[in-house]
Amino acid sequence: MKNNILISVDDLKVHFKVRRPSMFRPRPILYAVDGVSFNISRGQALGLVGESGCGKSTTGLALLRLVEPTNGKIIFDGIDLVSLESESLRAMRRRMQIVFQDPYSSLNPRQTAGNIVRDPLDIQEVGSPYDRDARVSELFSLVGLGERQKALLPHQFSGGQRQRICIARALALNPDFIVCDEPVSALGVAIQAQILNLLCKLRDELGLTYLFISHDLAVVQHICDQVAVMYLGKIVEKADCGKLFRNPRHPYTQALLASVPSRSLIKRKAKRLRALGDIPNPINRPSGCYYHTRCSYTKEECKMKKPELIEKIPGHWVACHL
Repeated sequence: MKNNILISVDDLKVHFKVRRPSMFRPRPILYAVDGVSFNISRGQALGLVGESGCGKSTTGLALLRLVEPTNGKIIFDGIDLVSLESESLRAMRRRMQIVFQDPYSSLNPRQTAGNIVRDPLDIQEVGSPYDRDARVSELFSLVGLGERQKALLPHQFSGGQRQRICIARALALNPDFIVCDEPVSALGVAIQAQILNLLCKLRDELGLTYLFISHDLAVVQHICDQVAVMYLGKIVEKADCGKLFRNPRHPYTQALLASVPSRSLIKRKAKRLRALGDIPNPINRPSGCYYHTRCSYTKEECKMKKPELIEKIPGHWVACHL
């Protein structure tokens, strides 16, 4: 339902000017995100998947205004985030947080775990000092850490425990929306399952909404309600999780599913396709469909005309001429 949408992204673009090749030539533009649109309903998780360099993480950072959008709208609970400035944006950050990929480099090695989790409360001046200490203890319990561990430094924790600290920090201000930027990719398989189960539990208990960024489709299948597949800054397929895994319609999605290194349902359902060659340079993108240089089904139309993201069947959007 439309009134149940928490975040709506319309034609989001993030372009970067890079170093010019010579003094007399203009600075090239890197099209990191180039016209992305999607909605996320309250309490739902949207999975954003694709190869490294396709623009997934930049999309997540742009949603939180950690990188500035070049164009487009980001409507969060009726408020246009792109138009917010200084104090208005700072106040809105209470409702939006992020969990980064590397749980070690995203923590201050000189701070204790308790102080790391308490930082957002201090910055936003939430409650009294006693209330903040009580909140930190509550958060440690919520993510499965002990009271005594508040006094430890990040290097004294395992990778999974460090990611629990990052999750506790993200939850400190009671946010509505969390960007999870590959939160389990740096962890072992057994620890991945623990963190995913924790994220699912927190979503159910706290009513959280996630943008879950990953290159691992098996992980996305476990936690997400909807999936959007990105390629070279654009969404090429979007559907409910079950629909997309049962019936992938874009050749790139089919290639991603065929590459899942497991004997899971998605592996058995996927057509045995492979993406040919390497992903093109996002500065010098191919003409027409960006995927035509790697696609097994390429026709002349694919080389000349960009496909639009169209709802081919109810609830299933695909950008493919075929």
